[in-house]
Amino acid sequence: MLYNEYMGKDYYKILGVEEKASSEDIKKAFRKLAHKYHPDKSGGDELKFKELNEAYQVLSNKQKRAEYDTHGHAFNSAGGGQGFSGFSGGNQGFSGFGNAAQGFGGVEFDLGDIFSEFFGGAYQGGGTQTKRGRDISIDIEIPFKESVFGAQRKILITKTSVCKTCKGSGAKEGSKMKTCDLCNGKGRFNEVKKSFFGTFNTVRECSTCFGSGQVPEEKCFTCKGHCVTKGEYEALIHMPPGIRDGEVIRLSGKGEAVARGLSGDLYIKVRVTEHQVFRRDGENLHMDLYVKLSDALLGIEQNIVTLEGNMSVTIPPGTTLGEVLRVKGKGIPTGNNKRGDLLVHLNIELPKKLSKKAKALVEELKKEGI
Repeated sequence: MLYNEYMGKDYYKILGVEEKASSEDIKKAFRKLAHKYHPDKSGGDELKFKELNEAYQVLSNKQKRAEYDTHGHAFNSAGGGQGFSGFSGGNQGFSGFGNAAQGFGGVEFDLGDIFSEFFGGAYQGGGTQTKRGRDISIDIEIPFKESVFGAQRKILITKTSVCKTCKGSGAKEGSKMKTCDLCNGKGRFNEVKKSFFGTFNTVRECSTCFGSGQVPEEKCFTCKGHCVTKGEYEALIHMPPGIRDGEVIRLSGKGEAVARGLSGDLYIKVRVTEHQVFRRDGENLHMDLYVKLSDALLGIEQNIVTLEGNMSVTIPPGTTLGEVLRVKGKGIPTGNNKRGDLLVHLNIELPKKLSKKAKALVEELKKEGI
């Protein structure tokens, strides 16, 4: 990287990401720091926020990032400093942005998503966002054999789920719905907030009807009208054949539920235990096999224990140390009824001590030039 030669700002360091960070990692880092340093928040920092904005404008734009990586801060980054002027004051709400690209010098991202924490989860002209529950992430450990051939596991998770009694309606069975008295059926409240950027019209969801504008005449006796309940949930996980250590399985909609919204996702990170005999390399399995010196010289049919049971392999006469036997179709399943191979690495066991008779025989072999 050349940017340090120009004694300019290290945009990667400002956002706390590596130089090889993906665009998604950069976006996530900016969102997190923008929430933290926003001037309207307690402990916010206006100068830091501007600096974050400048760094994000450059690193989230492919062309600007390429120029920055090549020439450093010496490249024409004036757009980064000017991008902040895209925020207009006055009673315009988010209209001062025009759109995401205009407000941030061509950088496209969801303004409502980034600023939802301190602007009520919605913005003028955009309506309310669809509510979504929290994602859940868990780790699960499986034996090596199950990672090769696949498996199913049932797990219990304590989480918030859609009420099974009312199926998320919040109403007692047979109960009619009526207009919410708190919001008069609007489902939300319009609020005016003053901030560093000016005055904003924001929208807050009604906490009584959860944004629907309707409430049940009689509430569900299980969830008390909250539409969701917390408890243990049983999830069935299908682990496909050939799954690798560290891979993640996503179960859409199996995360935390929210009232009259979308459920989050469940992410299962798979940990595969090591095997005492077998090791994996791509689609193939590898194992070591120790054979006697006499068997290596004369050849032999030898039994081995595979993940599928016993089988016989042929050790050809004159086998040397380090030779590899390939057993077709006994490796990792790859789909369409195809599999990788099992590679057997041969190791010759040399005796540490020889009897008088064995020593005499070896001397005879030596005379034969062997």
